[in-house]
Amino acid sequence: MTSRPSTNLQTTLAAAVIIEGVGAHSGRRSRIVLSPGDAGSGVVFLRGGRAFGPDTSIAALWRNVSSGELSTRIGAGEAAIATIEHLMAALAGLRVDNAVIDIEGPEVPAMDGSAAAFVAAIDEAGLAFLAEPRRALLVRAPVRVSDGAAWAELAPAPDGGFHIDVEISFPAAPIGRMRRRLALNPARFRAELARARSFGFLADAERLWRAGLALGASLDNTVVIADGRVLNPEGLRFPDEFVRHKMLDVVGDLALAGAPIIGAFRSYRGGHSLNLALLETLLATPSAYELIGDAEPTIGRAGANARRRRPAC
Repeated sequence: MTSRPSTNLQTTLAAAVIIEGVGAHSGRRSRIVLSPGDAGSGVVFLRGGRAFGPDTSIAALWRNVSSGELSTRIGAGEAAIATIEHLMAALAGLRVDNAVIDIEGPEVPAMDGSAAAFVAAIDEAGLAFLAEPRRALLVRAPVRVSDGAAWAELAPAPDGGFHIDVEISFPAAPIGRMRRRLALNPARFRAELARARSFGFLADAERLWRAGLALGASLDNTVVIADGRVLNPEGLRFPDEFVRHKMLDVVGDLALAGAPIIGAFRSYRGGHSLNLALLETLLATPSAYELIGDAEPTIGRAGANARRRRPAC
């Protein structure tokens, strides 16, 4: 590792840090340990615990996604890890390129429904710079996916960086139609997206419970809407918290590219499934993107040293 700060060098965590909480969908407690990762290894989850014996390693890559229904899940069967998007958003938003994530439990904890707790954990651990240059995925040509009236697209960004433009539309108050644009960087991620919480409608609760979903959802980790109003006593953190949370999800889902994206994202009535379909379409279209940087990208490969150690904390 090196202490020389440079945006052209890969990063990892400087120390291990523990996060514990309840999963929003499973309702079960889980424990994760964020630890430093080797240069070029990307973000790798280790599904630990006695039920799995030796660690089950799952790289946080689009090719390992098993579901985008209401949340983003990687891996298959009993070893699957659900609701990774807010943690992935925090890592990507703060430009953490490599990390090992030990998880005991089926789902990343919901915490308060936003990425704030994960940002705090990353801040506690600190960042370390690695002696390899960052790589990036440069969007060269537009790609687009749609599902009925909903759509999402990625296009070249005229001035570089990663730009997000998200519009949502719901039939009634307090959401209605909202649109927000953002040129992403760590400071803006912290200030404008990290604290935006998941939201849902009380009228959908029984249907979700019957499907085995939202078993851990509560006013502590979800903005709940009923009869045209927000039920949470503290209200909203931002007037447009709903669309900000959708933008947070975009950051987390597109982090599964395995490298930072340089491009312009736009969506209308999007969600996890559409975000992931867009990413898959981009990476299946070689003429639409270019990998830049001197280091070999992690796109499509797991971290080779993901099993090398378990954190001592």
